[in-house]
Amino acid sequence: MTAKSYTSREDTIREFGDAVNMTPGSLKKWLDTDDSKSVGQSDGDGESVGHASGRRIVELLEKKKADLTDDDVAHMRKVVGYVHRHLKQQPSGDVTDTRWRYSLMNWGHDPKK
Repeated sequence: MTAKSYTSREDTIREFGDAVNMTPGSLKKWLDTDDSKSVGQSDGDGESVGHASGRRIVELLEKKKADLTDDDVAHMRKVVGYVHRHLKQQPSGDVTDTRWRYSLMNWGHDPKK
């Protein structure tokens, strides 16, 4: 038997809850700011991947656990991976007004919390 190379659905949902420390309301408000829209890589339609992910995260946070689809859980796994990778790249000094922080906030995580 081989070990599972993926996280269980329940573990992913828990890890998502740990990684995303912004409320749906605070994330919605953040996504409406110019700072939010100024960071991230665009996939060609003008909106960054992280900004689009933030909108999806709001939807996920507002869903009941029982209503989460496999696609939702896959996106949660993507969010957890992004937040964990990005946190390891923290710049030195005050990060309050940095593109690094703004990018993480688009993914639902405010490192200043």
